[in-house]
Amino acid sequence: MPYKRLINFTIIIRILSYLLVVISLFMVSGVVVALAYGEPVWPLILSALITGAFGGILLFILRNDTNKNIGKREGYLIVSLSWVVVSVFGTLPYILSGAIPSFTNAFFETMSGFTTTGATILDDIEAVPKNILFWRAMTHWLGGMGIIVLTVAILPFLGIGGMQLLVAEMPGITPDKLRPRITDTAKRLWGIYVILTFAETLILWLGEMNFFDAICHSFATMATGGFSTKNDSITSFSPFTQYVIALFMIFAGTNFTIHYLALHKKFDRIWANQEFKTYAGIIVIVTLIVTIGLLVFHTFPTVESAFRDALFTVVSILTTTGFVTADYYSWPVFLWVIIFMLMFIGGSAGSTGGGVKVVRHLLLFKNSWTELKRAIHPQAVIPVKFNGKSVSQQIIFNVMAFFLLYMLIFATGVVVMTFVGTDFETSIGAVAATLGNIGPGVGHVEPTSSYSFFGIFSKWFLSFLMLLGRLELFTVLLVISPTFWKN
Repeated sequence: MPYKRLINFTIIIRILSYLLVVISLFMVSGVVVALAYGEPVWPLILSALITGAFGGILLFILRNDTNKNIGKREGYLIVSLSWVVVSVFGTLPYILSGAIPSFTNAFFETMSGFTTTGATILDDIEAVPKNILFWRAMTHWLGGMGIIVLTVAILPFLGIGGMQLLVAEMPGITPDKLRPRITDTAKRLWGIYVILTFAETLILWLGEMNFFDAICHSFATMATGGFSTKNDSITSFSPFTQYVIALFMIFAGTNFTIHYLALHKKFDRIWANQEFKTYAGIIVIVTLIVTIGLLVFHTFPTVESAFRDALFTVVSILTTTGFVTADYYSWPVFLWVIIFMLMFIGGSAGSTGGGVKVVRHLLLFKNSWTELKRAIHPQAVIPVKFNGKSVSQQIIFNVMAFFLLYMLIFATGVVVMTFVGTDFETSIGAVAATLGNIGPGVGHVEPTSSYSFFGIFSKWFLSFLMLLGRLELFTVLLVISPTFWKN
């Protein structure tokens, strides 16, 4: 039996400790909001102190450790544990402020934030203190591009390499490297992310939103998260605001390599990208179908309002953002079934969106079409091509395995939810919405409802599905497999 080296738990604890210190600094940023609105600052300060002290003490204990080797197993463990650890400490502002006193509910809300799912247990969002809502939006923003990518960007300053972390964060099909060095890639990804967030905040602020609402909704949009500061999400905002958010949701669901190419005016390479063309085509075609369906089978005052609600809903669900301007569950059945099907597509690879991803569906379709050709011409060598290049059989197997696992986990999740007493339609909606990191679903988790009615077991189970979906299945499944722990 081939030898496997022992897992380096020291480096895992060190990196998680650094992560906690970083998270504590972001917690402190909400103090400005608390002061601006005359709210108590101590919950955030105490939360930051506890989080930072915990990380700082561990770093002090391990200060003399010189082993900085990160292998694949360490990478998978760091990524999986980081989402759990930050979600545990991320509950502190909710609990200490009294906004969400239950640890189960607070963990659900925090995991939903960091995984950019957007499912909430809050029934009256506008009653929550502004500084807590800011922290809630911040969890989205940090989770959007991936806390680990942020960590990768600063690891060189700590003398630690980070390639294994990015591999674990984005298993399977990964975004193109923007620069040869992984840290340069992480910095450019975050640079684009910050620029787009700033641009959306400025545009929304110049519109009808105040600065607080503008930045919170920008955090949620660019993370494809969906946490709003309003009970009715985006419904009560003007058409201008809804179109702006829809546009930036499209940006957020696009491979960030495309944004990099756009900044360098390489538009020919953008349009040559098959995933981007498919992604844009889905938005255009499904929006037109839903618009026509709403005008023919539903009541809308104008063609523009029907188009706006159709566009916003299609983009929101496809990119797994979860903002709403209309209750699609009240639309004719065939229309909300179309919306439900979008939950299994997701955004582009290399975006902040969740779900299966457009490129996987595209490769599955291409492989199926190729198999039909091979059936007719069994002696012919017909490769699957993507963006003009042949795709290895290993990648095809990886995509097929991912899709099979995704549907198997979805089906198992529905069985588990129905077993604990949830009705079938709500089970389907809740599992699809959490596994795909979408937020709103169907049944009792329709766009106008929260997840507060679920029992304790269901909330923990759905939180686990959020983590599975955010880390694209393999990372978490590898860590919990017996083989992973054998030396």
